[in-house]
Amino acid sequence: MAYTPKGPLVGMRVLELAHIMAGPVCGLMLADMGADVIKVEKCPGGDDTRRFVPPEIEGESAAFMMMNRNKRGIALDLKSDQGKEILLRLVENADVLIENYRRETMSKLGLGYDRLKEINPGLIYCEISGFGRTGPLADQGGFDLIAQGMSGLMAITGEGPGRPPVKVGAPISDITAGILGAMGVAAAYAQRLQSGIGQRVDTSLFEGGITHTYWQSAICFATGTSPGPMGSAHPLNAPYQAVETADGWINVGGANQRNWERVLVAIGAHELGNDPRFATNDQRMANRSALIDELTVHFKQRTTNEWLEVLAEVGVPAGPVLSIKQMHDHPQTRAREMVTTTDHATAGTVETIGLPVKFSETPGAIHHPAPLYGQHTREVLQTLGYDEEAIAEMSKNGVITV
Repeated sequence: MAYTPKGPLVGMRVLELAHIMAGPVCGLMLADMGADVIKVEKCPGGDDTRRFVPPEIEGESAAFMMMNRNKRGIALDLKSDQGKEILLRLVENADVLIENYRRETMSKLGLGYDRLKEINPGLIYCEISGFGRTGPLADQGGFDLIAQGMSGLMAITGEGPGRPPVKVGAPISDITAGILGAMGVAAAYAQRLQSGIGQRVDTSLFEGGITHTYWQSAICFATGTSPGPMGSAHPLNAPYQAVETADGWINVGGANQRNWERVLVAIGAHELGNDPRFATNDQRMANRSALIDELTVHFKQRTTNEWLEVLAEVGVPAGPVLSIKQMHDHPQTRAREMVTTTDHATAGTVETIGLPVKFSETPGAIHHPAPLYGQHTREVLQTLGYDEEAIAEMSKNGVITV
């Protein structure tokens, strides 16, 4: 199905040699902002995410469809001479190449940055790995769980001291690395528009995790002590966390003195304002457990929705703790077009997450679904000048999948 790309990156040509999560997130962000992203899957087999089932929709992996909408897909055997030739011809007119293989994998194939920049000096070569391309762990593979542990995230996630370590529920270092990669690509692209010169962009899951420790790192730099897990609480302000209600939980943002006073008005607990344990933020932090015990007594007297109305009236930041399904159905989610649909060739109408950045003049869009395996191989090869006979021969020999 023909489509018209939209967004600020229309005209950018991207080759995505990436699999599973971090690299595909990078390609996804660029594609949603208008770039023409050609996903180059291994032949045979394709992206391992195709086998992340269940769940599946009409035989298609829900995980793969989420990560690869807005991309065209081809399947190449990059270990074959013909497969390499095809990629090199694609590189000639590409602006960006994304890869998330282990270090030296591309070089061993004869497709490393030094080779590719000879063909295309303006190429932006984005590498997303476990720990970056330098340092003692440069050769180590990348996995979100490992990166979360080593970046410090698992040391600050969970209910409190003495409890087993807990990872963030989402693969946050994977996703963040992909977003950082897309940011780096956009910056390098802007610079290339001025100089005409490409460059390498190098980021990692490890660094993606570290970027989420700004507050805790500030505390550690200042005190020499590593902060620990605090459940939903904030390391610098109180009360700023989830509090139990009559029917669930509510997040309460009493993060400064004025909002703390507004909380007291909302719950009718003026006596707590005179309690020396809670007089200032540093005292509330020092006595946070007692503070939450006191607040819970009051908050359990009403439902979450009742408290949302009361807190809104006095101007206290507050919000419900939603399930994923509740988040999908929330009016704000829908108003921001963060749930949208694509029409997939075999799975039919498939819901997907929308573009989280809005542009007033060049809006991005979710314009087509994730590709079937090898869906656009013939189309792309024809643009490179291969005729039907050559395509059929390469398909027969396993160089490509169409």
